[in-house]
Amino acid sequence: MLPENALPYTGRKLSQVSFPLGGIGTGCIGLGGDGRLVDWEIYNKPNKRSRNGWSHFAVKAEDETGRLLDARVLNGPLAPPYNGDITPQLFDGFGFGPAIGSMAGFPHFAAASFRAAFPFAEIEFNHPAFPGAVSLRAFNPFIPGNDLDSGIPAALFTIRLRNTTAAPIRYTVCGALSNPLPAQNIHHLIEQDGVRALHLGTSAFGDDPANFHLGDLTLATDAAETSFQRYNYHGGWFDALEVYWHDLCAPGVFKDRNYDQPGANNTGLLAAHRTLAPGECAEVRFVIAWNFPNMENYWNKAAGEKAAELGVPNHWRNHYATRFLNSQHAAAYALRGWAQLEAESLRFCQALFGSTLPTEVLDAVSANISILKTPTVLRLEDGSFYAFEGCHADTGCCEGSCTHVWNYSQALAFLFPALERSMRDLNFDHNQTQAGGMRFRLALPLALDADTFAPFRACIDGQYGDVLKTYRDWKLCGDDAWLRTHWAAVKAAVEFAWSPANPDLWDPDKSGVLTGRQHHTLDMEFFSPSAWLNGFYLGALKAAAEMAEALGEPAAAAEYRAIFARGKAWTDAHLFNGEYYIQQIDLNDRSLLSRFTGGEAIGYGTSDIEAVYWSEEHGELKYQAGEGCAIDQVLAQWHADLYGLGEIFDPAQTRSALAALFRHNFVPSMREHVNPMRLFALEDESGLTMFSFPAGTRRPVIPVPYASEVMTGMEYSAAALMLRYGLIEEGLAVIRAVRDRYDGEKRNPWNEIECGSNYARAMASYSFLNIYSGFTFDLRQGLLGFDPLTAGQPFRCLWSVGGAYGSVELGSDYAEVRVLGGELALRQLRLPGYAGAALHTCSHPAAYADGCLQLDTPALLPAGAVFSVRFSR
Repeated sequence: MLPENALPYTGRKLSQVSFPLGGIGTGCIGLGGDGRLVDWEIYNKPNKRSRNGWSHFAVKAEDETGRLLDARVLNGPLAPPYNGDITPQLFDGFGFGPAIGSMAGFPHFAAASFRAAFPFAEIEFNHPAFPGAVSLRAFNPFIPGNDLDSGIPAALFTIRLRNTTAAPIRYTVCGALSNPLPAQNIHHLIEQDGVRALHLGTSAFGDDPANFHLGDLTLATDAAETSFQRYNYHGGWFDALEVYWHDLCAPGVFKDRNYDQPGANNTGLLAAHRTLAPGECAEVRFVIAWNFPNMENYWNKAAGEKAAELGVPNHWRNHYATRFLNSQHAAAYALRGWAQLEAESLRFCQALFGSTLPTEVLDAVSANISILKTPTVLRLEDGSFYAFEGCHADTGCCEGSCTHVWNYSQALAFLFPALERSMRDLNFDHNQTQAGGMRFRLALPLALDADTFAPFRACIDGQYGDVLKTYRDWKLCGDDAWLRTHWAAVKAAVEFAWSPANPDLWDPDKSGVLTGRQHHTLDMEFFSPSAWLNGFYLGALKAAAEMAEALGEPAAAAEYRAIFARGKAWTDAHLFNGEYYIQQIDLNDRSLLSRFTGGEAIGYGTSDIEAVYWSEEHGELKYQAGEGCAIDQVLAQWHADLYGLGEIFDPAQTRSALAALFRHNFVPSMREHVNPMRLFALEDESGLTMFSFPAGTRRPVIPVPYASEVMTGMEYSAAALMLRYGLIEEGLAVIRAVRDRYDGEKRNPWNEIECGSNYARAMASYSFLNIYSGFTFDLRQGLLGFDPLTAGQPFRCLWSVGGAYGSVELGSDYAEVRVLGGELALRQLRLPGYAGAALHTCSHPAAYADGCLQLDTPALLPAGAVFSVRFSR
C-alpha cells in the first residue's frame, strides 16, 4: 500500500522513531518504530517519552481445537539502554530497569521493520515461532483543504494477518487501553451500528464540564466477532499483568470482568477474532480516540493573572470538542468513514511520493508536514489556528503563533489555506496595537489584545513577514473582500516603520532602510542596517504596493513603491560586500544604543539597553552580525520567489551570496566546529551553520545568539533558494545533511528539533515542492503555472492552492493538471517550458502565447478532473 520510495527503518534506526498519530489541533499518540505506543500527547499539552499504563496490541494463534500455538505482544525488541528512565517515583525508573508498561517482559516479535510515507506508517513483524505473517498500518486522515476530517482526535490502526501454515488457524488481535484518569474509573462497552467500543471515563469530575482534566478515551473496532474485558484483575504486586497474560493465552475469547468500585489505573481489553484458512489474509481495524475538551492558558502565569484582573475566562473548548460529543463519537465517526478517509489520505500520499523529486527532498517535505499533527498545534473553539514554536517535554514551548518563526512554515498555507488565513485574522484583530506595531506573540485568551497586554515588542521579520504572508494568502484564495477586511491593519503595519509612535525608530525618514532598533527571530536586536531584516521591509513595501493598487489606492501604492526603490538601491549598493550581503555597523560605536530606552530585553529582565548590548570589557556592541555571512541574508527573496512578488535583491548578487553561504557556512563534519550554543549537529554530522566569519572579516567577540548552531528551517529555506538559483548540488547537500541527522537512531525522523520538539520552522521544507516545480499562482486571475528546475525532463509533482490540490505531469509535448481534491477555477495556465511550440489539443478552448495558456472561458475543475494540453513543435 505504501509508495515504493517510502524510506525503511530497521535495527538501531528504530530506536528514536515516534510517528505522530492524531488530528490537526487534537494532540497525538506516537507509534514507535518497534510498535510501542509512546508519547501520549493527548491531554492538551506535550508529553514526551510517556506511556499510558500498559496500552498495547497483542496477537494470539490457536489451532482448530483451541490449543495455543503462540501469543505475542505486537512489538519488536526494546532498544537499549535498559537501566530505566529517570522518573520521580520511588522503586521505579533508573536503576529498576525498563518500565513494566513497555511490555518488554512478555513474548514479542524478534524483528520489526518500519516504513512510513506520511500520513501512513507500516510495521512488519517477524518471529520464527509465530504461525503467520503480521503487520500493522497506522494513520490519521490528512486531506488537503479538509481540515475537519484532518482533525479527528484518533489514531487508526489496521492489523493484517496472513495464515502461512497448511492448517486453519484462529487468530485473536487484542487491544489493551489503560485509563489515565483518576478514580473512579468507569468503563462501558457500547455497541452501535456494527461498531463495538470500550469507553473509558471517570466519575472524578462530577458535573464540572469546564474542568481542565476532564476527558475520556475509547478503543473501538468494527470486527464481526469480538470479546472484551472492561477491567483488569485487581490484586497486589504484579497480579494484573499476570492474569492478563493468563487470560490472553487461555483457549477461546476473553471473559468480561467488572467492579463496583474499580478505583484508578485500570486497563480494558477489546479483542477481535478471526479464523483463516491456509494462505488466507484478513485485516482487523482498531481506533484509539480521545476527548479532553477543555483548554486553558497553563503556560503563561502573567496572562492568567491579567485575564482574572479583566474578568475574562482563561479557558476555552478545543475545536474538536465542538464536533464530537466524546471519544466514542469520534471513534465511531472514524470507523464508519474509514474507507473514504483512508482513500483520500492515500490519494494525497501517492501524489506527494509520486513526485519526481529526489528522495531526500520528499523525505524532508513529508516528515515535517507531520508537525501539524503534534501538540505544537492548537485550534481554538471557533476553529482558528494557534500554535507554539515547538514543544518542551511537558509543556508548549514559546507561545503565541510566533510571527517570526511561523514565517518559515509554508505547509499550512498551501495545504490548509483557510487555517493559515485564520492566523492573519487573529494577528490583525488581536495582536496589533493601534499604532500599528504587532506583538510577535499572540496572547491567550484573546481578550488580552495588544493594547491590553503587551509583554512582547514588535519585531521586523515577524511584522513584515505577516504582510508578505497576507499577500501570499490573498493570492492563494483570490478573495479581495478578505484582504479588504484587514487592509487598514496591513497599511498600519507597513507604515509603523516611519510612525512617530514607533519607539524603535525603524525608518523615520522613509528611506527604505532600517536604521533603528530591530528585534528579530534570533531573540535580540540589531541597531543598524542588515540585508536580512531590510529585505523583509522591502518585501512588505513591494507586496503592499501591489495590494494597494488592487484595492484602488494608487497614492499609497506609489508611495510604497518609491520607498521600496530607494531602499532596494541602497541595500544592493551598500550591504553587498562583493561576495555576500552583510550588516553595516561600527561595533565600537556605543552611541548607536543611546537613542533607545524601555522595552525589556529577552532573557535579561532589564530595560537598560547598554547593560544588555554593550561589553565594557571588549569595548564592543554585543549580539550583532557585522561582516558575518548569515544564513538568512536573502531570506526575503525566498518569500518573494514563492509568492510571485519578483525581485527584492539583485539576482546576480543573490546567487553570489548563496554560493558564498554554502562555501563558508556548510560544515562537512562538526568535530572541529566551535559551538558554545545548542547542539543540533555534532561529531561527523554536517550542516549549514547560522553565521560564519570568513578570513579577513571581523568576528564580534560576542556575536548574534545562535551564530554557531544549525537550525533545520533556516537550512531548508537557504537550500530552497540555492535550488532556485541553480546551485542544485549545494542545495541537495544541505537537505541531505539535515535528513541524515534524523535517521531514526540519532534522532526521530518525525521530530526536527530547535527550540523544542516538532519545531514549526522546519515546515519551510514544503517550499521544495513549489521551488522544484517552478510553481506560480494567483487565484484572483485563475492562474496556475509550472516551470520546473528539471526543464526538458519528464516531471511530476504535487501542487496545492486555495480550495484544491492535485498533481501536475509535464512531458516533452504534453502537460496534465489533475485535481485530486476540492475544486479549481482555471483561467490561465503558465507553461513557459513549451515556449516556441504550437498548441495542438487542449481540454478547453484556449490560446497559447508567450508561455501562457489563456482559456477562452474559465474552466471549473472538480476533484477527479484532468486538464490536458498537447503541443507540437
